[in-house]
Amino acid sequence: MRLILRTLGMLALAVAGLATLTAAGRLPTTTRAPTTIVTRTATESHILGNPAAPVKLVEYISYTCPHCAEFHHESLAQLQIGFIGNGKGSVEIRSFVRDPVDMTVALLTHCGPPSKFVTLHNAFLGRQADWIGPMVSANAAQRQRWTAGDFASRTRAIASDFHFYEIMAAHGFDRPAIDRCLANKALADKLAKGTQDAMDKDFVTGTPSFVLNGVPLSGTYTWEALKPQIEARLH
Repeated sequence: MRLILRTLGMLALAVAGLATLTAAGRLPTTTRAPTTIVTRTATESHILGNPAAPVKLVEYISYTCPHCAEFHHESLAQLQIGFIGNGKGSVEIRSFVRDPVDMTVALLTHCGPPSKFVTLHNAFLGRQADWIGPMVSANAAQRQRWTAGDFASRTRAIASDFHFYEIMAAHGFDRPAIDRCLANKALADKLAKGTQDAMDKDFVTGTPSFVLNGVPLSGTYTWEALKPQIEARLH
């Protein structure tokens, strides 16, 4: 079963148009391959592929959700090759923030320009098993640091305990740049609002959840269930 967002209290602990639109409101033209196009939206989601593609998939994901990691591993190659890569589809990734650790990772995946997002998204979600351990093994003092003090202190404590600094450094970010991203309370507030909007508008209660061409897909939580629905719209 999906992991369910149980209370908005955890979200409160986590937080305590397209930037490139032309003046006419149209997307700029590009000669890049669809798989290399990443657009960061005004609501802080990321669209992978051609934003004008006829089939549009929205993924609501949580970085601490094991089912999201499983979906990521099963779907990544097929979505890149058979959906985004042929220009017929786009994937919009929206963060559905479940807890303070999830919020911290979401801030880090937004660190830097949109071109960095896919690499960081894959690094955290694709290798979730490598860093998720402290969610279970952390002692009481560590957990206290994740929820006490000012916002930046909490996110830095999480980044330290989960070795996020090392992950980010491997992708070219130095400590001051990482700390600036971890202190971005304005972004955290936007991500929190996006989570609330997902519940209110798309009826999302857990992750992963999907919206296909504007229609929330009730009862669809796995790649096995999602794949035939995408294929039906590609033909």
